[in-house]
Amino acid sequence: MDGQPAKTSRGRLTREAIVDAAAELMYVNGVAGTSVDKVLAASGAGKSQMYHYFKNKDQLVEAVIKRYLDEILGNQPTIFALREWADFEQWTREILAIQSTPKGPIACPLGNLTGELGDDPKIAPLLDNAYREWESHLEKGLKSLQEKGKLADDADPARLAQTAMACVQGGLLMGHLRHDITPIADALKLALDHLKSHARG
Repeated sequence: MDGQPAKTSRGRLTREAIVDAAAELMYVNGVAGTSVDKVLAASGAGKSQMYHYFKNKDQLVEAVIKRYLDEILGNQPTIFALREWADFEQWTREILAIQSTPKGPIACPLGNLTGELGDDPKIAPLLDNAYREWESHLEKGLKSLQEKGKLADDADPARLAQTAMACVQGGLLMGHLRHDITPIADALKLALDHLKSHARG
């Protein structure tokens, strides 16, 4: 559980402000470089409010992971409605569009946390769950294609979704590191081509 839920509108605003501040600070400075005091200063919340909603920093990190995932999926809305191969093409275009803004290419916030906390026995499973949720939408879309006879019967939607995610994450990492959209565009094309190599009909 990522802390206590807020029961009032004012409480929800306070909790959201804490998570917003933590998410921004952890994206820039990492979890180790983000103290509770820094989060409180940035959010304007008090320590008693912080510990009302999050009993420790790990719970705050859990809330930040959820926030990152919500933002990531919100930037690729087609992922919730993958029914045809054209939808998968649109999904890749949405990712590329986000990375093509003046601020891009930007690092994947989940990737940042994984690099820092991928060996942490408490946090690593939370990150894995976030990636699995992301992948699950791809898997669902691939299963839909399979049911329509547009994906080979012997194809494994879960494995294909995992491979696509690996391509996306690698592209995002290299694109951000090199300040170049090309690795992201190439990785997305590679992922799409691999998925379509299992198409039928």
